Amino acid sequence: MKIIRFKKDSGVEQLAVVNDDNQIYELSTDSFQDLIRQADKASKSCSQIIEEEIISKKPMNKDLTELELLTPIVSEEVWAAGVTYLKSKEARNREAKVESNSFYDKVYDAERPEIFLKSTARRLIGPNEPVGIRTDSNWQIPEPELALVVKAEGEILGYTIGNDMSSRDIEGENPLYLPQAKMWKHSCSIGPSILLADTMIDPYNLNIECRITREGEIISKGSANTSMLKRTFKELVSYLIKDNDIVDGTTLLTGTCIIPDDSFTLEEGDVIEIEIESIGILRNPVKLASNIHKKESLI
Repeated sequence: MKIIRFKKDSGVEQLAVVNDDNQIYELSTDSFQDLIRQADKASKSCSQIIEEEIISKKPMNKDLTELELLTPIVSEEVWAAGVTYLKSKEARNREAKVESNSFYDKVYDAERPEIFLKSTARRLIGPNEPVGIRTDSNWQIPEPELALVVKAEGEILGYTIGNDMSSRDIEGENPLYLPQAKMWKHSCSIGPSILLADTMIDPYNLNIECRITREGEIISKGSANTSMLKRTFKELVSYLIKDNDIVDGTTLLTGTCIIPDDSFTLEEGDVIEIEIESIGILRNPVKLASNIHKKESLI
């Protein structure tokens, strides 16, 4: 069972659910956060509330491909965990031009994970909107990640796809530049849906694939599986909420294991597709951040 948001012909933003038969039902709640509050009030899960609502409804007479999809949730904050896969640690070391015993090695083996603020609602974008690349970086890549949607007390409500855009040369120059290497205009996208946690079979066995095309040809392709994670989702969330107030619907990116060849960098006009089984495909074109003046859609 997946949650989506889309823009209706009237311009109204609509929350909906996609069932296992790919039938789409509009929901009466205005947002995923409203759905959370409704479930809490009834002492039920989000999926139970949805099932009760749609039992007497008819599905939409439209396919997902016909909808202008938005971010499935407008998260007030998006956080990210780093160096949670071995391949990520190795790539960070190459960026910093160190071979062993680096701070990346230490954080990979440490009890405390790396967690940082990645985006705010104002910077967050969804499917088909352009992700931005910095004008002061010469080495930029997408980072395909499974993202958790969590409640204020840390319960994992669902899973979505996240693109943690990164400037590798800026981070490699000095780790104190991490905020500039990670957060700027349109540097984080999520979507296209939220797979509800209580309908997920095994979040530690999800295939992730990333494809980057340039002028219609695939120039970079990689795949991974969440079974390769060093840390558990519960562990990452426990550190996110430790002495830290978050709100319902906060999103946490869990790290990447798909990193293009070191000679690769994104260019304006590229298209990034991140696919995670059962969740869908998050697709974003690439533009210079300086050329993005407002939220634009590829559709």
